Amino acid sequence: MGATLLPSMAFGILPRYVIGSPGADCRGVSGSRIGGHLVCYKTASRRKKPSSKYQIVCKSGSRIFSSMDDSSDTITDLGDGRDVFSSDSSETLGIEEVELIETRKALSNAQARQKAIQKERDQLLEELARSKAKQQEYVATILHDKELAIKELEAAKSLFHQKLQESVEERFSLESKLVLAKQDAVELAVQVEKFAEVAFQQATSHILEDAQLRVSAAETSAAEAAYQIEKQIQEATEGTILSIVEQSKDAIEKALDVAEKAGDHVAKAVSAFTDGLDQVDEIVFVQSENIKLNRVVTDLEYQLLVLRSEVDRLKLELENVHTQIHASEARASNAEKALLEFQESNSKRTLEKEEEIMSLMEKMRKDASERKKVATKSFKAELQSIKAAIKAAKETTHSRDNAYLRRCEALQRSLKTSEDASKMWRQRANLAESLLLKESPIDEVSKDSVHVINGGRIDLLSDDDSKKWKLLSDGPRREIPQWRARRIHTIRPKFPPKKVDVAEALTSKFRTLDLPKPNEVWSIAQEKLKEGDTLIEHVIEKETIEKKRKALERALQRKTIQWQRTPEQTKLEPGTGTGREIVFQAFNWESWRRQWYLDLAPKAADLSQSGITAVWLPPPTQSVAPQGYMPSDLYNLNSAYGSVEELKHCIEEMHSHDLLALGDVVLNHRCAHKQSPNGVWNIFGGKLSWGPEAIVCDDPNFQGRGNPSSGDIFHAAPNIDHSQEFVRKDIKEWLNWLRNNIGYDGWRLDFVRGFSGSFVKEYIEASNPAFAIGEYWDSLGYEHGDLCYNQDAHRQRIVNWINATGGTSSAFDVTTKGILHSALHNQYWRLIDPQGKPTGVMGWWPSRAVTFLENHDTGSTQAHWPFPRDKLAQGYAYILTHPGTPVIFYDHFYDFGIRDIITELIEARRRAGIHCRSTVKIFHANNEGYVAQIGDTLVMKLGHFDWNPSKENNLDGSWQKFVDKGSDYQLWSRQ
Repeated sequence: MGATLLPSMAFGILPRYVIGSPGADCRGVSGSRIGGHLVCYKTASRRKKPSSKYQIVCKSGSRIFSSMDDSSDTITDLGDGRDVFSSDSSETLGIEEVELIETRKALSNAQARQKAIQKERDQLLEELARSKAKQQEYVATILHDKELAIKELEAAKSLFHQKLQESVEERFSLESKLVLAKQDAVELAVQVEKFAEVAFQQATSHILEDAQLRVSAAETSAAEAAYQIEKQIQEATEGTILSIVEQSKDAIEKALDVAEKAGDHVAKAVSAFTDGLDQVDEIVFVQSENIKLNRVVTDLEYQLLVLRSEVDRLKLELENVHTQIHASEARASNAEKALLEFQESNSKRTLEKEEEIMSLMEKMRKDASERKKVATKSFKAELQSIKAAIKAAKETTHSRDNAYLRRCEALQRSLKTSEDASKMWRQRANLAESLLLKESPIDEVSKDSVHVINGGRIDLLSDDDSKKWKLLSDGPRREIPQWRARRIHTIRPKFPPKKVDVAEALTSKFRTLDLPKPNEVWSIAQEKLKEGDTLIEHVIEKETIEKKRKALERALQRKTIQWQRTPEQTKLEPGTGTGREIVFQAFNWESWRRQWYLDLAPKAADLSQSGITAVWLPPPTQSVAPQGYMPSDLYNLNSAYGSVEELKHCIEEMHSHDLLALGDVVLNHRCAHKQSPNGVWNIFGGKLSWGPEAIVCDDPNFQGRGNPSSGDIFHAAPNIDHSQEFVRKDIKEWLNWLRNNIGYDGWRLDFVRGFSGSFVKEYIEASNPAFAIGEYWDSLGYEHGDLCYNQDAHRQRIVNWINATGGTSSAFDVTTKGILHSALHNQYWRLIDPQGKPTGVMGWWPSRAVTFLENHDTGSTQAHWPFPRDKLAQGYAYILTHPGTPVIFYDHFYDFGIRDIITELIEARRRAGIHCRSTVKIFHANNEGYVAQIGDTLVMKLGHFDWNPSKENNLDGSWQKFVDKGSDYQLWSRQ
């Protein structure tokens, strides 16, 4: 702090100063603020008024009090250094000096107290700063602990949700397994009943006779067995009785001997007793022997009782045998009666079945003949219409050609007229040149003739006042720019040279106009096509007609080839394809994270060159889940994979490379847009605004008011009731919209276990797809954790669904996939069924079996049922060389490094002419390998089995190996 300046005193006694703290108050005294401190002072009363002779001389001055200096507090006199008071007032000055000393002491004490207060204040500030720092640390620690607690809470929450989800999924899987087990049990019972019925229906007369013989033989054998049993029982009884009698005699004899010996001992004992008392021991011995004898007797009696009970038991068994014989005789008689009744009923049923079969055969023959007639008639009519269309197209083409010829003739005529006009203008130019040069005078007669020749225009050239004459004589008014000159020279012939004056123009012999030559005159060949021109319209129309003509010719050729095919090769229903499709699944579970349609469209050319014929695209509909399998608004095709415009572009790219585009449609369930008043999500929005009446009533989660479901329940979304007429109508319109407006060629149907195959048949017949695949996926048969060899029940369920669709749709061969998982691990015997056919749907209905190794559910990031990665090459070698329609997964083709292997196998399938109905002849299937002939021109081997065509006796022809992958697979082709 700075020095404190005290005010100057004019005269009188120096006031007493009291320095207080900044907050102090001066009451009853005068004071002022000095450097932030209050300085209080009292004015001493004058003791007496100074006389005139004691004049006090007061000079102006200032005194400075230092309050913050560490040195001793002093008052600095800022005056001129002379005494304030006169020498005469020495007494007054002494008093004032004493007061000044006291004031200085008070001031030093105040300053000391101020320093102490300042130090205390600094300590308090430091403690406050430390407390604030500790408070901030505490706050940071609390916040950190809070964040950790929140994170732990969130982690626990997420873990709880995960565990909850896992438990829900496990419960769902267990429920689904239970439902599948119940369904399997029911289907097994149905199959057993069917097999029993078939067995009874297929019984013949010789089987019945054999049954009669077996019954009579059974009766004879039963009688013989009864006799033998009775004889054995009698012999055993007699032998037992004899043995018992003999044992009894032996026991009695032994007992008598013992008794005699005992009597002798008793006699001896008595004599010995009489002789002396030392015979007591002998008596004891005799008693013990007697006790042993009693035990032997009791044992013999017990054995006798046991033998008696055994005899009684044998008698009872004999009686039971007699009763069984009587019962068997009764059963035999009943069986004979039942057999007679069965023969009669079976004969009646056989006659009825034969009559029904004959009537059905007759009806089928009639229907076949009628269909053949109708097909022949329709084919002839279609052929006539195609011929008429071709004839009309040819006539139209001929008329167009005639029109082009007439146009060419007209152009030639116009060319000729232009040439004549050019000649006439050339003559006129020569005449005008002669006139300008004044080579010959013009008389009256010639002048009139010139006027007549030039149409009266020559006077314009000969008039002196004419602007044209001036233009010809003087030339243009200013020079023509270069760009304009170039343009003039490109569109007009060259002008005559510019004339300087009239004399030069009259005397120079300038050249005539450079007219184009006849071969340079405009023609059709040199004319470029322009929009809006008549010529380009004719050309486009001609090209369109030519395209239509070629399309009609191709259609006629296809119809002719199709008519010449065998019944097995003919496509009878929509959705079954041509039989030579190779499908490519063009997405995986994570494809939605990218602009998939834009990424996939450029791959169309590559897929087509690799041999792919159809591309399975992801679900196009807006979905609650980004993968597309929880659809909401069916008509909104802006999905996570891209916009509807990008989808159309992708399909157009597929079509431009002759690839079919298969749409993944989800028809079993649909996610609602709104909640009902009960808080249940069962109100649908968008174009198809359905209500709870569109949901099956046995869906446990969404309170549907429709009919019961015709299949399994999908618990994650409302299950649609396909028995409702309005639902089927809307779905058929939507499928046709996808076909006609978007461009899809076929369908992959999701979760078809949820509704009946009859509805699928209706949808396919309404939308007429080129190819259709149904996803009927359920669990295979396992026993103690191992895959069962017999999987007929599993493939029968898939075949039943295909049959429910009327054969209009194919289905994924899940059975073959499951068997390949185990078969390729040195269990190749699983690849042949007891009838010698391939296992899976491929062995029963190959034209409707769509074989695959993996898809977005079994593989990708879901990996629910991944195929063994080290066996992928063998798996594709199997499905690409066998009948059925194979499917190639996107990840395998582009990410797993086996693209060349797949492409080579596709080419081998094409070269061998293998299709979905090719025959399979299996030669070997054991632990070491698998060998089969597919069609007529291909033989393949899997595994390390030592085999080649020369070692096979049942294989005709000469064969050459063209693919050799060692122990994985080998392929041979017929020479």
